[in-house]
Amino acid sequence: MASKATSHSRTAARKTPRAQRSSVNGFADLGLPNPEQELLKAQLTLQIYRLIKRRGITQTEAGRVLGIKQPHVSALVRNRSGSFSVERLMDFLTVLGRDVEITGRPTRNVHGVVSVVA
Repeated sequence: MASKATSHSRTAARKTPRAQRSSVNGFADLGLPNPEQELLKAQLTLQIYRLIKRRGITQTEAGRVLGIKQPHVSALVRNRSGSFSVERLMDFLTVLGRDVEITGRPTRNVHGVVSVVA
């Protein structure tokens, strides 16, 4: 019996998937459509979540401030931007008291990147 368990453990250890180096954008790594936009939405959603938490307000109160229903706030704080556009997420940030600045500058790479700086 003991040899059977040992044999199984060795087999399980060999089947462990190897880690792969990820790019900067996990959405691109997963092959999802519009990975740059999805990454930007995730970054904006994270900032919205942090602001709601910092204020210590409930999801219902946040919904009133943002002009959306509580279930939509719940999705946002779980990093589910859903059907909200990048523009709408930026509007939420301004309503929560943040200035949103968009800056374009030359890149050293073939393609530029989009990022959110808090």
